[in-house]
Amino acid sequence: METSRNPRRRTLIVLTALAVTGSLTATGCGGESATATTSDGKVKITVLRSNGAIFEPLYIAEQQGYFKDAGLDVTIKAGAQDTSQNAPSVLNGEAQFAMTDSSGFLKGAAQDMPIRIVTGLQSATTETDPTDGLLVKKDSPIESFADLEGKTVGISALGGTIQFICEYLVQKAGGDPGKVKFVALPTTSLTDAATSGKTDAVFSFGPFYFAGLDSGLRSIGNGMNDVPGMVQGLLFAGQKYLSSNGDTAKKFIDAVAKAITYANEHPAAVKAIDKKYTQVPAAFIDAHDTNHYDKALDTTVMRTVITKMHEFDLLDNEPKDDALYWDQAPTTAGE
Repeated sequence: METSRNPRRRTLIVLTALAVTGSLTATGCGGESATATTSDGKVKITVLRSNGAIFEPLYIAEQQGYFKDAGLDVTIKAGAQDTSQNAPSVLNGEAQFAMTDSSGFLKGAAQDMPIRIVTGLQSATTETDPTDGLLVKKDSPIESFADLEGKTVGISALGGTIQFICEYLVQKAGGDPGKVKFVALPTTSLTDAATSGKTDAVFSFGPFYFAGLDSGLRSIGNGMNDVPGMVQGLLFAGQKYLSSNGDTAKKFIDAVAKAITYANEHPAAVKAIDKKYTQVPAAFIDAHDTNHYDKALDTTVMRTVITKMHEFDLLDNEPKDDALYWDQAPTTAGE
């Protein structure tokens, strides 16, 4: 069990080492800008997906022939368990695109890694019911995020999106996020930690969140949906690759955009992919709604996330917008 109020130093040391390694490898091999093609002229692309979810549009694009129609030969591979660690693979040319979430990308950007977001995949929204959130025992005195002051919260990893959302919602509710203690626990142990009293609360997600509710835990708020527009899944690439392969990258994100539309209109196709590529029981997949996918990148919300992550010591600095987005990424400025 790992506890921390300020995991920044450990995180930054790891990311700095990775940034140096990735940059040296890319510079020495030049792999980031190299382009390979198949015998029939299709451009080869490797994309690293997450190990959990939100990757479904990639397989939809493959199954529906969107990549093929765009002249692309795309290989989809599972990336690092911690998706923030996919950046070195992109920089050294092992992959051209990779998935992560807001905090995973921002940690690399804050370390001046030459990576750019090319498209969103999913953002928090008020249009769907929560699929993640804070869970407490039914008889817990905790009624709002403000009540987490002086309490211990179990989360799957320190320093990432989940710790950020907890701290942000504590502050938004009038509490002091600096007085909350976070404990890193295996995702599969979160429900037990809350029910047994090992922690005062847990922030869970996906099937583990629903399993916690089924076990009798009570939810507080609406999870990440309380910050609508916050990017939960995105694809990024190396700046050097994008500079040399802009036409290919545009074809790739356009194919993904078509797949996002298809996925939102055909939930059965999404569930079939989940049954094949996740370890979630088929019965659970059938019983719950699918995600709502969205390519749009809300730059206003992202700026709020950056500012607050820096305030909470989860980012070493605040990267500027021109260090975040590819110039052809589907950005939008919210209110």
